[in-house]
Amino acid sequence: MKAWKKAVGALAMTTLVASMFTGCGKKDAAKDNGNEIKVGALFELTGNVANYGKSTYKGVQLAVDQINAKGGINGKKIKLVEADNKSEPSESGNAATKLITKDKVAVIIGPATSGCVSAATPVVTNSKVPLMAPVATAPGITVDEKGKVRPYIFRACFTDPFQGKLMAKFATETLKVKNVAIFYDSSSDYSKGLTDVFSKTLEANGGKVVGKEAFLAKDQDFKSALTKLKTTNPEALYVPGYYEEVSKIIKQAREVGITCPILGSDGWDSPKLADIAGAEALNGTYFTNAYSAQDKDPHVQQFIKDYKAKFNEEPDTFAIHGYDGTMAVAEALKQAGTTDGAKIAEALGKIKDLQVATGKYTLDAEHNPVSGGIIIEMKDGKQTFKQKITL
Repeated sequence: MKAWKKAVGALAMTTLVASMFTGCGKKDAAKDNGNEIKVGALFELTGNVANYGKSTYKGVQLAVDQINAKGGINGKKIKLVEADNKSEPSESGNAATKLITKDKVAVIIGPATSGCVSAATPVVTNSKVPLMAPVATAPGITVDEKGKVRPYIFRACFTDPFQGKLMAKFATETLKVKNVAIFYDSSSDYSKGLTDVFSKTLEANGGKVVGKEAFLAKDQDFKSALTKLKTTNPEALYVPGYYEEVSKIIKQAREVGITCPILGSDGWDSPKLADIAGAEALNGTYFTNAYSAQDKDPHVQQFIKDYKAKFNEEPDTFAIHGYDGTMAVAEALKQAGTTDGAKIAEALGKIKDLQVATGKYTLDAEHNPVSGGIIIEMKDGKQTFKQKITL
């Protein structure tokens, strides 16, 4: 309850601060000095989920390097202005305010997590500065609670409802399981949203949720709750969450004797998952994702080649969506021909069949890309392409 009140308080303060700067996005002079266009890069560079923010930001940097090497946008180079939200929603709102009012950016790319994007939303909306959320999957990111599309918020990845349905379909149709237990993060909208959609889809497909327990972000000991879930004799365990907790949960689940398949979401996607959980514990685990390095699509493979050349490491789904989101922003800037936020937002909303690393990028009426999804299986600590699924 204290965590919930803190989050609500932070969002309220963000909204108050945002209202003080309404209309400030109309002043374009500092956004474009004639030679370059300022673009904000607002990410979780430190804090609990810094791995996500850093990875996504690298994808952004690669895209900007390539765009600038080809002459930039209408002859002008993109200048990235970095901001760290420290993996905290309250800091995200403050950082967005600084990027807009002090740094005078024309558009913001990031943050990575849904909570931090939500905290920045009142700021960018009131300032009329578009925000591209590369990997924020919560359904409320681009549409408000009344179903109205948020005019300045756009997305480069699939949504939580999509991947929740995806995993439920995989569980019932590929793994042929019916009775599933769920262990979710009650402090995370991401985890709660996935749990809700997965549960409904599972039951619609003839399955049943036989047990449900909750944990909190930054918890360390999960054995008591896992032992309770074990008594329900599940055929699979669904754990939608982020790698820091999930890796410990998987390790401890195996230690208490849970041997069934463990299913999850794109928040699992991190090299640290295997480092913490251990390769053996991860055998028989699967998670939804939008990218696999084993995808033979030539655009995917070219992205991997370019990314490895720049950073000397394998890219993950966060990196490729950071790249795709930046390419979409660049196209919108090109089509708008201005740093006026309203015109950039209008151009973003009209993007159709833009070739990006993951395929053809087209936005639907709710500012979400039309996309598919894949299932990743962990084998001996390594990600392997399992199956591509469409709904």
